[in-house]
Amino acid sequence: MSLRTLNATNAAELDKELMSLGAFSIDQLMELAGLSVSQAGAPSLYDDRPVIIGLTTFLKVYKVHPPEKGKRVLVAVGPGNNGGDGLVAARHLWHYGYQPTVFYPKQSKKELYQRLSQQLKNLGVPFTDDFEEALNNTDHVIDSIFGFSFSGEVREPFSAVITALENTKVPVTAVDAPSSWSIEGGPPTSGPGAKFNPPFLISLTAPKPLVSHFTGRHFVGGRFLPPSVAEKYNLDVPVYKGVDQIVELLAGGHTKI
Repeated sequence: MSLRTLNATNAAELDKELMSLGAFSIDQLMELAGLSVSQAGAPSLYDDRPVIIGLTTFLKVYKVHPPEKGKRVLVAVGPGNNGGDGLVAARHLWHYGYQPTVFYPKQSKKELYQRLSQQLKNLGVPFTDDFEEALNNTDHVIDSIFGFSFSGEVREPFSAVITALENTKVPVTAVDAPSSWSIEGGPPTSGPGAKFNPPFLISLTAPKPLVSHFTGRHFVGGRFLPPSVAEKYNLDVPVYKGVDQIVELLAGGHTKI
């Protein structure tokens, strides 16, 4: 079988439940999500042999961008929770030995995001206002602009950023969704993002319906989901090996809940 997907409405409700009955804080969830994102771009502690569990087949996490491929990572950060995940990922990547640069044009005034930004500044991580220049001087990009709650039209400065990501040859890892994509319907039919299909996607908690349009390597990170919550939302929880926070899925169909 393949992992069932989680639509936008249920994803929002699940987050609320994790913060109420699950007793998680938004800080904790963001930290866990950012840790998963950072691991998608870092070397696995294990080998690359397929892991077969029941009827579900997973590939072990590959070294999608180990430091020897280039240490420079550009993190494109949006104004919401998806952007917060990117800020956390940037901090972990710095500690792994990478050289992250953060593009964060619409910085939130909320205390949580200000603290995440300050943590990066304390490490000497640079923030840039020039995305094009930064893109020309990086080895990998993390797209943490828009997540599962995105809807509507992409506006500046992000429309130009997504167009640049669409056309770049630099590998991109998208967080939960390639920015501009509809969670239900995938890429827009026209405009920024219509041809954006990055090589890597990390789904948080569970895949979203848009994965039926995704053609790259797909990871899932959700090694914190209580069994009772997974059962309520009819989610398949993959078996995570060792200390890994993510698993890579083989291509295949998904059952919408």
